[in-house]
Amino acid sequence: MTRKIAIIGSGYMGGGIAQVMALAGAEVHIADVSYEVTQNNRERLLKEAADFAADGLFPKDAVERIDARVTAAKDIETAVSGADFIEEAVPEKIEIKHETLQRISAAASKDAIIASNTSTISIATLAEAVAAPTRFLGVHFSNPSPFVPGVEIIPHAGTHQEVIDLACAIVHETGKETAVVSDVTGFVLNRLQYALFHEATKLLEEGVASADDIDTLVRTTFGFRLPFFGPFAIADMAGLDVYNFCYQSLQTDFPQRFATPRVLSDLIEQGKLGTKSGGGFTDVPAEKIPELIAYRNRAYVRLSELLAELGPPPMS
Repeated sequence: MTRKIAIIGSGYMGGGIAQVMALAGAEVHIADVSYEVTQNNRERLLKEAADFAADGLFPKDAVERIDARVTAAKDIETAVSGADFIEEAVPEKIEIKHETLQRISAAASKDAIIASNTSTISIATLAEAVAAPTRFLGVHFSNPSPFVPGVEIIPHAGTHQEVIDLACAIVHETGKETAVVSDVTGFVLNRLQYALFHEATKLLEEGVASADDIDTLVRTTFGFRLPFFGPFAIADMAGLDVYNFCYQSLQTDFPQRFATPRVLSDLIEQGKLGTKSGGGFTDVPAEKIPELIAYRNRAYVRLSELLAELGPPPMS
């Protein structure tokens, strides 16, 4: 059965989500502040799809598929009528989101899942505007939504488990990956992103390095690993005892800023030092370590080759 999906807010984020949902086979209805805006945004989506297809980023028949499956609705109520899944992607202002969610939940089927693409606002706070909030959660795509593969799934305390499971399944149908996280300020993605940015600005303000040099080090060192391994896997491969020593070194000048995390100390006390001991944040059996190292080395070489093929970004 073809899913019917409504995207409320058809700008670059909502429009990109509509594109990937349509390419996954869903019937998608979009709506915005006016029918004229929605129609114009639909035309933009088709033009973008043509450009993406020409560049090999979308399937060759993307325009035809999106044209057939994405409909500009005259208003929110029309868009959500009969929808199985509704994604709100309006601007990050709580009053706009509350008003939009009230209209959505008043007009939607009682069984429809309602989601918000918010990146910062509490899901529980947004849920206050939703009738039957057990069907409500955050489904946070990242910009550019057609191409970034990770999606945060953020239930609030009252979200039903079957709603979480179905939201994940719908996202997986687009070929993207999901991570279910708690409803805390900043969720996970922005907590991590802004922690890195904050420390980068400190280094810049202190005159330790230029913005260009900081960017160079991030993208060519630990950032180079991140497409393949998250921070816990990287720590395990480096050795948690090594991480502990580095924290102690950092504490000579920054005792509060780089206090050793309790969870790291606990693992070391248990003799869990990462892959070298067969256990840490991740559990990698000793017999898998050579295979893991071989994969890591292949991945880094392939990424180097891809970057050389693409050349530097046109930033200057």
